[in-house]
Amino acid sequence: MNAYRLSDSEEKFAELIWKNEPIGSGDLVKLCEKEMNWKKSTTYTVLKKLCEKGIFRNENAVVSSLITEDEYYSRKSICFVEDTFGGSLPRFLAAFIGHKRLSKQEAEELKKLIDEHKEA
Repeated sequence: MNAYRLSDSEEKFAELIWKNEPIGSGDLVKLCEKEMNWKKSTTYTVLKKLCEKGIFRNENAVVSSLITEDEYYSRKSICFVEDTFGGSLPRFLAAFIGHKRLSKQEAEELKKLIDEHKEA
């Protein structure tokens, strides 16, 4: 799951791609120069790294994603729960909710999610 552990700057870069894909690599360089103050070499170095991780591809000078932004954040969340709570979703929820009271609507939404994903 290391492919889903990105630095803050890599994550910002990934979000630029997701918001603008498909994007020509030359246009991506210009966008990164404007938004992140990166040089061309930095853009291509980070792009290559994220392509090697299987998040993006650069074919015929067009950059596009191999996974969606939602899928990335979903997998990142799974890694967080695994690393921090030993993969225990109940432990995560107990820590997340803490001393907070759930509204009736929040509790119903959680019950519905649990029912939809419960093993048969």
